[in-house]
Amino acid sequence: MKVVLLAGGMGTRISEESEYRPKPMVEIGGKPILWHIMKSYSYYGFNDFIVCAGYKQYVIKEWFADYFLHNSDVTFSFKNGKNEMRVLDQHCDPWEVTVVDTGLNTMTGGRIKRIKKYVGDEPFMMTYGDGVCDVDISELLKFHKSHGKIATMTTVIQEQAKGVIDIGPDYAVKSFREKSSVDGVPINAGFMVFEPKIFDYISGDDTILERDPMTKLAADGELMSYMHKGFWQCMDTIVEKNKLDKMIEAKNAPWIKWE
Repeated sequence: MKVVLLAGGMGTRISEESEYRPKPMVEIGGKPILWHIMKSYSYYGFNDFIVCAGYKQYVIKEWFADYFLHNSDVTFSFKNGKNEMRVLDQHCDPWEVTVVDTGLNTMTGGRIKRIKKYVGDEPFMMTYGDGVCDVDISELLKFHKSHGKIATMTTVIQEQAKGVIDIGPDYAVKSFREKSSVDGVPINAGFMVFEPKIFDYISGDDTILERDPMTKLAADGELMSYMHKGFWQCMDTIVEKNKLDKMIEAKNAPWIKWE
């Protein structure tokens, strides 16, 4: 199953870093947060990624272009007037990464619509390229398969203003609304699972996934919540980046399961 990562936004609230690189390429613990998210999926055996790039998309492509070299032991030989490189050993993850330029100003839903041909007619997972979580991906996928609906989103309880979810006793999402106040109710944490029918809910580049598509899915009874009671943290600001850095430095980073 493919994993789609939204990595095209401009990250204006963390401009100290995003002036030079896309927000998903901002480093925590010496590695881009995008790498951390991919490692989380890879830990559960999901290694096929589609990165929806946009703002400074070349930075993402160049980073992956150098990934094999930077994670290998190599010999460079210039003997006899030659320029040769021999790979002695490599320490790369078994990933296949497709980086797609989904446009500079394309909205979140539009970015997903643009990679439809790379996903094919099969279910896929999706998350944002700026948040880490210790959710059990295997259990999330099991829950999605159990209910037979089009979409599952991971939700967490956070006392901050994010997209707010109203969940019924059967775990069906009754409504989905944009942030309005700090009200300590379930919020959208990303880490979603979609059936191919999700593309029917997205009209084009101007579609914001968290508005019309999610609202319509909820109204149709096709959006379910996987409630996660563990760790989740987005990286919208430099303060949140520093918080994640400190957790890694203290070896208290719940999302890092692969070590």
